[in-house]
Amino acid sequence: MTSYPNKVKDNATFRPSSLRLTDQVVEVLRYHHYGKRTEQAYVRWINNYIYFHHKQHPKEMGKTEIEAYLSHLAVEKNVAASTQNQAFNALA
Repeated sequence: MTSYPNKVKDNATFRPSSLRLTDQVVEVLRYHHYGKRTEQAYVRWINNYIYFHHKQHPKEMGKTEIEAYLSHLAVEKNVAASTQNQAFNALA
């Protein structure tokens, strides 16, 4: 039997092999067959979110930080609802 790295067996969960957050995000998105442009957009939203919160790691943040970021996008950046939804989906 051939063994494939990161191959999900039965009901196991997928675990990215990379240590860098951006690489992990890309790995998970590719595993789920997201498009290249979606991958790029999600990485950009995640990076913007991290910089908005002064380079705090997303693992240390939660619902209130996501709400603050989405409110910032709506109120200060005047983004459309669909843009907010894309940002939310990238962070969820």
